[in-house]
Amino acid sequence: MDASETLTDEVTLQEQTAVVADEECDGNPEEDQKESIPDDMYYTYEELCSKPFITADSNIPQNLLHLSHSFGYDCGRRGNLQLLDEHTLAFIAGNLLVLLDVHTKKQHYIRSSSGGGIGAIMTHPNKQYFAVAEKGHQPNIVIYEYPSLRPYRILRGGTGSAYSFVDFNRDGSLLASVGGAPDYMLTLWDWRQEQVTLCNKAFSQDVYRVTFSPDCVGQLTTSGTGHIRFWKMANTFTGLKLQGLLGSFGKTTVTDIEGYVELPDGKVVSGSEWGNMLLWEGGLIKVELCRKGGRTCHSGAIYQFNLDEGELMTIGSDGTVRGWNLETIDSADAVDDSGLFEIEPMNEIIIGRNVSLYSMVKSSIPETSIWFAQDSNGCIWKLDLSFSNITQDPECLFSFHAGAIQGMDVSESSHLVATTALDSSVRVFDFLSKKELTICRFKQGGTTLTWASDMMNTAGGLLIVGFEDGVVRLMELYNTQSLHAIAGRTRSGDAELRLRQALKPHTAPVTAITYERTKKIMATGSADSTVFFFMVGERYTPIGFITVPGPVQGLEWSPQSHEKNTLLIFCENGHVVEVQCPDPGAQTGGNTFQLSELPTMHFCFSSIKSRIKRDAELALRQARKEEKKKEREKRLKRLKEQKPDATEEELQEEEKEEDEKEEDLPPLYFPSPPSPLHCGFYSTPGSFWLSMGGYDSGYLYHCKFNEQQSEDPLERKDEPFSFIPVHDADHNPILTITFNSSRQLLLCGMKDGSIRVYPVQASDHQLSSMRVYWALSVHDNHYGHVRHVRFSFDDTFVLTAGEDGNIFSFSCLSEEELQKAMLKHAKVPSPRVGLEMEKAAQDIEDPSAYSIETAKQKLELDRMHKEAEQRKQERRKRLVELQSRFQALLEQNQSLPEHIRLHRSEFELDPSFSEETERQTEQRIMEVRKELAWEEEKYRIGLNKLQTMFWESVVEDTVTVHAFKSGHKVSNYRLLSLSAIQMHMHRHGTGPSQSGPTEQDHGQRKAQPGKEASNISLQDELVTDAVMQAGSMQSGSRKLASREAEKLRKAAEKAEKARVTIEKRKKEWAELYASKPSEDYEDPKDVEAIRLAKEKMGDFKLKSAKDFTVPEHLRMNVEKKRVQLVELEKKVFEKKSEMNSRVMALRDSKVEIVSQFQAQVEQLQEVQQHLPPEKRRPLPAVPVLMPEEMPERKHRYTRATLERYATLRDKMASTGLEEQQGGQNILELLEQETQGTHTEAQDAHMENKGEETHSRKQEEEVTELEKKMRDVEEIRNLCQQDQLLKQMEDAVWRFDAELCVLRHEKQELDVYMKLADLRHVTLFEELLLLKEFEKREDILQERLTTYIQEGEEIRTKMRENKKQMELKKREILRLQGKEKTIAASFQASLGENNKFEEFLARVFKKKIKRAKKKETQGRDGGDATEEEDESDEDSDEESDGDNDEDYDDPETGVSLDDSVCPPNCDPQLFENTLRLREHRLDVEEQLQEDIKTVDGLKKEYDTLSKKEKIVQNNRNAAEGDLELINREKQQKLNEVDVVVPLRLHQIEYVNNILLPGKLDSALVLNTADLQHLEKRIKELQLEKTEQRELYKLARQQHVQLRHDLKDMEARIKGSEVRCEQLMLKKFGQLVDLEVLQTLSGNRRVEEMRQEIREQDTKYTKELKHWEAKVIEAREALTEITKQNTEKLREMNSLLSQKKALDEQLNARQRKTVGQFRGRLVEKQELQRLQQLIAAQAQDIEVLNDEIRALSRKDGHVLPPLEPVLPPIPTLPHKHTTSNPGVHGKLNLSSKTVK
Repeated sequence: MDASETLTDEVTLQEQTAVVADEECDGNPEEDQKESIPDDMYYTYEELCSKPFITADSNIPQNLLHLSHSFGYDCGRRGNLQLLDEHTLAFIAGNLLVLLDVHTKKQHYIRSSSGGGIGAIMTHPNKQYFAVAEKGHQPNIVIYEYPSLRPYRILRGGTGSAYSFVDFNRDGSLLASVGGAPDYMLTLWDWRQEQVTLCNKAFSQDVYRVTFSPDCVGQLTTSGTGHIRFWKMANTFTGLKLQGLLGSFGKTTVTDIEGYVELPDGKVVSGSEWGNMLLWEGGLIKVELCRKGGRTCHSGAIYQFNLDEGELMTIGSDGTVRGWNLETIDSADAVDDSGLFEIEPMNEIIIGRNVSLYSMVKSSIPETSIWFAQDSNGCIWKLDLSFSNITQDPECLFSFHAGAIQGMDVSESSHLVATTALDSSVRVFDFLSKKELTICRFKQGGTTLTWASDMMNTAGGLLIVGFEDGVVRLMELYNTQSLHAIAGRTRSGDAELRLRQALKPHTAPVTAITYERTKKIMATGSADSTVFFFMVGERYTPIGFITVPGPVQGLEWSPQSHEKNTLLIFCENGHVVEVQCPDPGAQTGGNTFQLSELPTMHFCFSSIKSRIKRDAELALRQARKEEKKKEREKRLKRLKEQKPDATEEELQEEEKEEDEKEEDLPPLYFPSPPSPLHCGFYSTPGSFWLSMGGYDSGYLYHCKFNEQQSEDPLERKDEPFSFIPVHDADHNPILTITFNSSRQLLLCGMKDGSIRVYPVQASDHQLSSMRVYWALSVHDNHYGHVRHVRFSFDDTFVLTAGEDGNIFSFSCLSEEELQKAMLKHAKVPSPRVGLEMEKAAQDIEDPSAYSIETAKQKLELDRMHKEAEQRKQERRKRLVELQSRFQALLEQNQSLPEHIRLHRSEFELDPSFSEETERQTEQRIMEVRKELAWEEEKYRIGLNKLQTMFWESVVEDTVTVHAFKSGHKVSNYRLLSLSAIQMHMHRHGTGPSQSGPTEQDHGQRKAQPGKEASNISLQDELVTDAVMQAGSMQSGSRKLASREAEKLRKAAEKAEKARVTIEKRKKEWAELYASKPSEDYEDPKDVEAIRLAKEKMGDFKLKSAKDFTVPEHLRMNVEKKRVQLVELEKKVFEKKSEMNSRVMALRDSKVEIVSQFQAQVEQLQEVQQHLPPEKRRPLPAVPVLMPEEMPERKHRYTRATLERYATLRDKMASTGLEEQQGGQNILELLEQETQGTHTEAQDAHMENKGEETHSRKQEEEVTELEKKMRDVEEIRNLCQQDQLLKQMEDAVWRFDAELCVLRHEKQELDVYMKLADLRHVTLFEELLLLKEFEKREDILQERLTTYIQEGEEIRTKMRENKKQMELKKREILRLQGKEKTIAASFQASLGENNKFEEFLARVFKKKIKRAKKKETQGRDGGDATEEEDESDEDSDEESDGDNDEDYDDPETGVSLDDSVCPPNCDPQLFENTLRLREHRLDVEEQLQEDIKTVDGLKKEYDTLSKKEKIVQNNRNAAEGDLELINREKQQKLNEVDVVVPLRLHQIEYVNNILLPGKLDSALVLNTADLQHLEKRIKELQLEKTEQRELYKLARQQHVQLRHDLKDMEARIKGSEVRCEQLMLKKFGQLVDLEVLQTLSGNRRVEEMRQEIREQDTKYTKELKHWEAKVIEAREALTEITKQNTEKLREMNSLLSQKKALDEQLNARQRKTVGQFRGRLVEKQELQRLQQLIAAQAQDIEVLNDEIRALSRKDGHVLPPLEPVLPPIPTLPHKHTTSNPGVHGKLNLSSKTVK
């Protein structure tokens, strides 16, 4: 949509809204539309702006004060910065709108029209107008034209109290405003015509903003406290309306929304208190935007959003401006249940550390990137947001106080004013030249400020500032230009503040500072309820302090006119204390500065306002009584003239009436807590005036101190002795009061932000002249409380400071005098001589620094500690002297002979001293142990942790085994134990393979419903028969013969055997059916084959493909990956353990070989002792185990080792060898010494032994035989020597060979271990990736599991429901059969030719009202519940005449009552009919209940089916989301690098017979797998051929089995039909054979059978007689039938002749068309006759079946089901002539049968 279309839509919208504007907001649709306002109409500013209030007849000039300049900025107000053109800014300052020129810094002012303040401002899109929305009662919105500043339009009636925000739409044709409390009204204006278009209540709490959507016409947005609302101007049937949709936060925490922006597509982006952005769509939060890692977008609230060239810019309280990608934000969506979307800013600029941006406006210059920003810390910034290489740094254009002005004072010699606030700054202004001279910042906020008198500082440049940490700083103001002339410094400004001295007299904020009248003493008051006095001088020295009953609100010294020099202290809680001035020389000594002997007077204000009102009410009533008394006297005179006698009685009656009408006086009220005290001042000595707040506001109270001061100051209750009412101040108290120098003007600062000037007389201390005043609203009327007002030193200016941060200067001069005065500059004090040479004063920057009092107490405490320490040192010296003397006595005693030497115990004067000392020592030791218990436990736990981590975790340490001859060596692995978690996982198994038993057979565990007969069981039939025949059959008991009893016993045994056989058969059938597979059963082999085929066949994607679907069994999660890691570590551990065991076995074999070597060497030595030296072969060196081969020996030691270690240590310590050897370890020296000693001893032993043997042989003389024997022995010894050497060489060779083989195997294992380490790294990286997806996957998996469980529960309920329906349907079939049985029994009970048949049938079918029986719930007996009587509905089966006509007696014709048995009717038959009716009704009721139950179950089943579909859809959606997660997870896993070491011959990927430089596109594949795949191709071809053959065979077998199945089903069906026929032939009905077989003999039944046999014998004869009669009747029937047939044939022939004649007759008269019609009729008649003959044949067959049945059974012949039709008369038409004969035949047949 282009701009022209938007403009057209908005114009049309205006035309529509103009029609319903009055009806929507004014409620008067019939009122005529106002005349349009011309475009050139303007209002007059002088008539519109608010004027000062002046008391009538006061002669006070209206221009008593006029505004000179504004030095402040309300930086905490929302949207308090607008741009009118490229160099003019506009902002609100109390009741003024300030237009500030950025370049010249000049200001222009527009006053509010209401005097109640300004709520909001907004500029028009074309910058030609700006709107000023005001505050007050029924405030207006004034539209000003720019730059003429003429009032253009005034919008009235939009809200009741104040406007909080206004905004123009995109083309500026509409204006939206939103009000504050209490109505919060949203109003849309046609501002050019000053008419309301639409209005509605925006919300029930504060609304911060309202804006039009720039792209969506007719849409607005409002936001505020805990809400955001989306509005739309919609056409309804009643007209155009504002419809608001309140935004729902959902799971997001409710937040105040300061800023937002409407996106082009209708979405809205808003801020939050915690700094994130919220994306709204359709009234709901779509997603919450944050930075990566969960960081917030801003560190604090976001106050404003701006769309600029496709970029979304946000400004926050953290002082940063960030730019975001708009498209990313617009399409953002949550990725998990957290609802967060991470995004990073495109651009960012940080303004400064202490910057908190509140609003921002763009420069009006086209295509510029310059913005002006409002800083809530008191600055206005110029920002370049081009975000390029040439971006300018942020520039602070203006700096103001931030927040309420806490202190202000003026110079006594110049037009200078100094201010301080909680923004930690002190500023000095020249209000004559309207500029700021200097600023000084500190770490703590300022709370009060006083300009020192010129009497103390002749230069007049000393400021005393109090701060919130209790510090008082003396600041010296001087002219830097003069300092430059003196010291030669560079010029830094017009003035400068320098710290002269810093004091800290208080521990809480300093609230008041004042000098006494001689200017020799300064007093400071604080919120810590103390007042401190200082002696004034070059350095301020503390005198002392006093405490007061409450926080100090103000201080005032007595004026010069008072005799005593006293200080008046005003406390915030209503206490006033007067204290005499302390003597500067009487400083207190000791450890405190507190002045406890100063004379003080106390006053505690007690409320008298209620009494004032009470007295006023009494005076008003007294005046009314006086008036009434005068009226009574007048009436009395009239009554005396008219009726002299009745005057007294009438007067008494009137007085009584008046006394009864008089109301009670208002009660006295005392506020709790007491009203706060705002300010006060001296009047006369001992008297003072107070201004109170709260309930007691509205008066100035004159108070004085009571002479009796013996009471507790906190318990005092003092009342003022006089008061003065203050006009319009009940809720607007006076906060501060000051006089001009002549005391002729009293200046008051009010709570509502206004100032008042009262003309008074200088000597009027009673303020009796305080009657008229001049008032002007200056500061904000809601929160701009005026705390400070001052006159300048020459009374030509008035300065005010409020809590809204504004500072105003007003001039008392005329315009001409003011212009002349402004040409000058305020004089800045010159610096002191030698100032440039002084060192900077030491400041107190630490807020926790000691105060003066605390420091003095600390010094006194330190002095006491020092004295105590000196006394301790003296006593210690005395103890040392005594100890030395005692030691000398002990030495002297030791030198004496033993017989006169004293024992050591005799030196003890008293053993209890030593015992007490030991006890104290033990007690101290215990205390020390208790004190060190925590440390001991800490270090013990630390030691255990270190041992656990570095020692206990080591399963095997490194052992290196060396070869004997070769330089080879092999080392084992330093093996660490598996972690506890891994061992636990390995022990219990968390992998998917070890999961619990599956539920594969869940679907197969279905109940096999037994096959039940659809007809009535035999038991039910027997019970029914028993019920029907209970009334007619008489019970009888007969004794049976022994033969019959034996039959009963055998029958019972037979029945028991049959029951056992049946049970066994049932069990076999159950087993058979249990083994029978279900219809959907599939062969497990086929299932497995199909699964493998699905897995390994088809178009499968690579894992790297984007559309790769991860199979269920291949999906990986954190647990599975962790199991893989554990399994890998376990395998590595096992391999290393196996290798370590082999290395240790090799080490053990070496130890054994070394021990064998030693034995063999000794044996060889023994052999060589018998050999001459020349034949002795050199002894092999005995191998020694290296330390690294036996590392466990390092920790072994003996007593000799310890003693040698002590000797070496002492030796090295005494000789200094330890230092010479560079700190060589003593243990190493000890080990070397031990090994060297052992080797030398062994060699010496061998040499000595050899020498002894040789010398002994030389000394012996041998014979020749001995010589031969020695030769033989020598040969044997040589052989033994060679054997021993050979064995030793073989052992060494075998060991070296084993070590070499093991070394080679270990090197191969090292390769595998390195590959395992690489695999471990890969698995760990995959584990880290999986952990990133774990939370999202767990959420989705939990959701999917929930849906699966819900589906299973629903399906279970459906199965149960279906099962119940089947049971109920069977029950319904049973009841229907039972109902038919009862009806048949009733027909049978009627018999033949019963004349009451119709009456009894009506009785049987009648529906009656009957009470339902009490039902007992539960089989075991439950509580009986009785239901109310219910009337049953009439049955649809009843005949039409049952309810409308009465039945008449067939004999007498008298009407019969169906509730009474008629005459001549069998009573037993009637009772039986009633009983059968009851049974029928019971069955019908139960049937209806079952039908209702079935209907309910069907509805429930349908509901469950719908739920199942919903759950299934949700499950499918969850599975889809899970699939997306797995796909994304697989893509991330594909990015993990896997290291695969390859040799060159393994690389077969070549390009033009050359190996490419990069192998990125190569595929790494195992050679065995590749060969297997190639081989598998051929195998698959063979398998394919085999499978085709198998398929053909299976198909043939399937066809054969289907034929067999059909044959079996046919045989089964035939058998069932044959079985049913046999049952009907034998029993006459379908019965349950199993029940019949299990029926045992019953004595009652046998007796009845005996009776039946007797009756049978009796009736046999009678039956034969009747059979003869039946035969005769049958013959007669046959004869009659033949005759009837002949007659029919004759009739047919006659009809044929007649038909032929008719056709001949008609053939001549009819045309061709008639001929065809006749043939058609003939064909129809022929078909009808054929059908009639077929029906007759069926009737004849039915009659024959009945005759045959009656001939076989002894039973009654029941009447026909159809009623006998009367004979049909002969119809004239030829087509109906055959009917009478047929019906006559049927009637004749029926009569014959009867």
